[in-house]
Amino acid sequence: MSTLWLTRIVPSPASHDARRDLGDTVALHRRLMALFPDNAGPDPRAALGVLHRIDDAPTGSYVLLQSRHQPDLSRLPKNYGRAATRELTPLLAALRSGAHINFRCTASPVRKPGATTRALYNLPAVVPLHGAHADEWWLRQADTAGLKVLTLNAQPLDSAAGVRGHRGSGDQQRVRHARTRFDGTAVIIDPDLLRTKITEGIGRGKAYGCGLLTIAPSRGGTA
Repeated sequence: MSTLWLTRIVPSPASHDARRDLGDTVALHRRLMALFPDNAGPDPRAALGVLHRIDDAPTGSYVLLQSRHQPDLSRLPKNYGRAATRELTPLLAALRSGAHINFRCTASPVRKPGATTRALYNLPAVVPLHGAHADEWWLRQADTAGLKVLTLNAQPLDSAAGVRGHRGSGDQQRVRHARTRFDGTAVIIDPDLLRTKITEGIGRGKAYGCGLLTIAPSRGGTA
């Protein structure tokens, strides 16, 4: 099992850089990728296993960053905020069938209609899902992650948005991913599938704050 790291970054409200990053999904992606080596190949996010999301707490927003390479927190701007990293590998190694867990994942639930359906109903290539359709999407994802969902609370969030490309150039592209936060409890059916999904992430928009699945032991015990 490869080593996996989880970093919690609590941005300072006094930091202009931190405030900008929290409001711009593309800027935050660039900030986080700058914490890792530059020579990670054509798809560094996937090669380094970088996933992240923004969570809220009573004291303000914070960033959770997961990676297969330990980030260099000294690369954060001065006075950006507080940050600490811990190893996730012991948690993953301890996963067992029948164990009850709490889960959270901010994801981008979508469906991709076939060409005939798109033409018939004038649909885009990717259709965001909401409400019961988003719930059904998550239940399918949980099943492929080796989980049996017991309880589920889905909360729609603002879309992850930003502009990709260099400002003022012709290659700029607007990024937008519809997001839903899925919280709940589940029973582990297949620990290996769960480890894979935690490591690889779920769904699309992984570079922009979607797909990070986090778990914690539940008081439900074992099945």
